Amino acid sequence: MGEAPAFIVDDLQNQIGFENGFGSKFKGCKTTTTIGDKTYVIGGNDESTLPVEVRIFDKATGNWVTPIVLGSKPNSCKGLSAISLNDDRILIVNKGSAPDDCILFLEVDTWFVREQKKIRGTEVVAWSKGVWGDAEKPVVISGPSGVGKGTLISMLMKEFPSMFGFSVSHTTRAPRGMEKDGVHYHFTEQSIMEKEIKDGKFVEYASVHGNLYGTSIEAVEVVTDAGKRCILDIDVQGARSVRASSLEAILIFICPPSMEELETRLRSRRTETEEQILKRLQNAEVEMEQGKSSGIFDHILYNDNLDDCYESLKKLLGIDGAAAATQISAPQGIDLPADRSVSKMDNKIIINYGTPELEKASKSLIVLDVSSLKGGAPGRTRGLDVYATDSFSDDLNGINQPS
Repeated sequence: MGEAPAFIVDDLQNQIGFENGFGSKFKGCKTTTTIGDKTYVIGGNDESTLPVEVRIFDKATGNWVTPIVLGSKPNSCKGLSAISLNDDRILIVNKGSAPDDCILFLEVDTWFVREQKKIRGTEVVAWSKGVWGDAEKPVVISGPSGVGKGTLISMLMKEFPSMFGFSVSHTTRAPRGMEKDGVHYHFTEQSIMEKEIKDGKFVEYASVHGNLYGTSIEAVEVVTDAGKRCILDIDVQGARSVRASSLEAILIFICPPSMEELETRLRSRRTETEEQILKRLQNAEVEMEQGKSSGIFDHILYNDNLDDCYESLKKLLGIDGAAAATQISAPQGIDLPADRSVSKMDNKIIINYGTPELEKASKSLIVLDVSSLKGGAPGRTRGLDVYATDSFSDDLNGINQPS
């Protein structure tokens, strides 16, 4: 973390008041961090529940910049500490917040932010919530109509009901019959969904008969937050969008043994007209070519025998045999005290909340290991590892291990 240059501090003193201390803490719940030529001022105007704002001073131009802020920024501020990580994001400790909402990341030069800067042609930053522990990658299953991907997914859901879950898609069409918002679809307005697509919040979307349909990153993250592994059943074009997004997923393409066999399966369903069958077969040929040669997919499975294909799918997902009993636990937070100081060494963030009055045996340090961060805006930043210790020097030397 760098401190603001003296001339910037003078300017800030005139604008909002300044206090020395870690993270160059400001009156009005503000903190500042310098990365390269840019100083990021982060915080609210007071200790109420006003949204946390971001401003940037660009040393190269001598100008203040108000960036476009994406992601879900914190709505309360009782004290902030900030540390830059790898020059692409800033870790924020939000004092006095809930245990599962006290670590945030402000991304300033990640892949997602750079892509948004290209699209908008202006300065962009993005918030991401920090989550303790890791999670299994979402699974995208794709393939031509009639190949059996829906049946394979149903078999997974039946055998492992607490391990897998579906995300709820968004649509701009009106609800039908007994459809409920948030259950069958997230029903939304066209203008709102178009803006969220522009903001990079959707991993895939399509226009169907004048209405938008799509899968948001937040819908996938909600399934993961619940301790389940999200399954997405989408077409090849949607899979291509997932691959190009910030979502880290495993993409699997299901192939029929032959086009002749696929035609037989489509006709045996007796649910479509001849014209519809021919259209599906035509689309299937294109999807087969793209699925095998585009490099979109991590794995290709041939569904010549349903049971064998299902066993192969489970093996790919690491749930065959004895491993099948393993369930994913929902990541939990940790209760950080409100009064604390923060420092950094290598990939460890040291949060010191000890006081001279604490007994020697008391744990007075919390250590965050940020060496294995995954994901990020517009979803969660996962992979935070945390443990408590009472020995600063021993911990930094790697003697004290997580308990």
